Amino acid sequence: MSDSETLKVYAYKAAEYADMTDASNAVDPILHAFIAAVGAGGRVLDLGCGPGASAAQMARAGLEVDAYDAVPQMVAMAAKHAGVNARQAGFHDVQGTAVYDGIWANFSLLHASRSEMPDHLARIARALKKGGVFHIAVKTGTGSQRDALGRLYTYYTEGELDALLQAAGLTVTDRQTGEGKGLAGDSAQWIALTARA
Repeated sequence: MSDSETLKVYAYKAAEYADMTDASNAVDPILHAFIAAVGAGGRVLDLGCGPGASAAQMARAGLEVDAYDAVPQMVAMAAKHAGVNARQAGFHDVQGTAVYDGIWANFSLLHASRSEMPDHLARIARALKKGGVFHIAVKTGTGSQRDALGRLYTYYTEGELDALLQAAGLTVTDRQTGEGKGLAGDSAQWIALTARA
């Protein structure tokens, strides 16, 4: 993610965002399903990890966890969790071939521009081991716009997201939809897809 205004918002709201995600991740069935699908001892990347609530859950479950975030304040919080190898990095920093058993991109890639998404997904697909698990969650809709806090969002339809994953060589195996409130306080529809490399 390279949108400076979005990064500034997350830096300023880091503590508030941590409080929100700590509560929701503890009972997230999608996260627990991802952990189970990866399997004990697997190596995972939490891409856009924020304060590290998901990464911490993965580490407690016995996974080897790398965590990337572009916001220094988020990286500092994520690094405090035992077993989480956190570093300041963006979506373009996903490198390597067949490195990970799973990659978790939970409401992070929606801050990337639409034009960059195919490259991000190609990097993710390459970094996954054969059969590796990928999770992506985004807000549904069309176009791009800033929310009340100034964060830039790119919205996707279910069909559009399916096509992007397929083009990257990923096979969708599960999908969940829902509605929830985010940091800005507004309610939005979302979709979460699980795919295999």
